[in-house]
Amino acid sequence: MTTLSGLSARQDEIVRCARRWVAEYGEAPSMRELGQAVGLSSSGSISYQLRRMREAGVVVETRGRRSDRCPHCGQ
Repeated sequence: MTTLSGLSARQDEIVRCARRWVAEYGEAPSMRELGQAVGLSSSGSISYQLRRMREAGVVVETRGRRSDRCPHCGQ
């Protein structure tokens, strides 16, 4: 299953979860927190998904990997 933006359903869930987390807590989730929220038990699995998303041009910020990008929109 692919979403309209070209992301897989799992990747789309990661983006939605990260946005909800920022809205609720005011900061980006850690990779482990993000993985737990979407049902991935391995930090390697979430790392793989985030890397594939970056390759597709979608950046999801996590704590520990700060940048000047907005955690909501990635810009």
